[in-house]
Amino acid sequence: MPLLPGAEPYHHEGGPVGVLLCHGFTGTPQSLRPWGEHLAEAGLTVSLPRLPGHGTTWQEMNRTRWEDWYAEIDRAFTVLKSKCADVFVMGLSMGGCMGLRLAEVHGPAVRGLVLVNPSVVNDNPALNFAPVLKWVLPSVAGVANDIKKPGATELAYTRTPVKAAATLPKLWRLTQAGLSKITQPVLVYRSPEDHVVKAASVAFLRDRMGENLEIRECADSYHVATLDNDAPLIFSGSLDFVRAHASVPLTKDL
Repeated sequence: MPLLPGAEPYHHEGGPVGVLLCHGFTGTPQSLRPWGEHLAEAGLTVSLPRLPGHGTTWQEMNRTRWEDWYAEIDRAFTVLKSKCADVFVMGLSMGGCMGLRLAEVHGPAVRGLVLVNPSVVNDNPALNFAPVLKWVLPSVAGVANDIKKPGATELAYTRTPVKAAATLPKLWRLTQAGLSKITQPVLVYRSPEDHVVKAASVAFLRDRMGENLEIRECADSYHVATLDNDAPLIFSGSLDFVRAHASVPLTKDL
């Protein structure tokens, strides 16, 4: 299946500190590409994979499920860990949820996490009917391109594949159940005005994760804050986070 132009994965071979970036549901690596390039310029090794079923057609995505997306992230993490002394995981929306799941499964092999508007609870009542609707309604209106900045565009599907979306609640439940396993530092960027993921997700993390969780606001951005007005704050803040928590210096800090 041909890729949409701009949906390609991104990789950069840098120093001994690595970062795995996880894009969101129905999105593509394009939403995190500037973030990845910023980290690469600082000397980090960066991996930004494309999740199965993403970046082609929503019909193809309907043939995939959360286990397929997580398997790709897990594979990319394993490759990155074989090259780097430290690996940090960063993600947007559903990518943030999968980052948390990686930390639950791999423990201290994940050095720390930076999450942007993570989605960890079901705040859309319509999803409760998705297991039935998927047989009669292949897709619904998309959730892409929630960006405040004029001229900025997210490369993502304009339709949401219902069969694929119906698998999300299981990912959320597994991640919620394992949050107590996460002892690494976690930095969350939250947009107060987010039209895709409601405040309940970050509130849930705040209640469950305690002192190892830091929350910062993206006051001038909507959901896709990595392409929005607050993107420079996220990029610089995440790099400072890596510097503060890495066990080895970044290449360009030597």
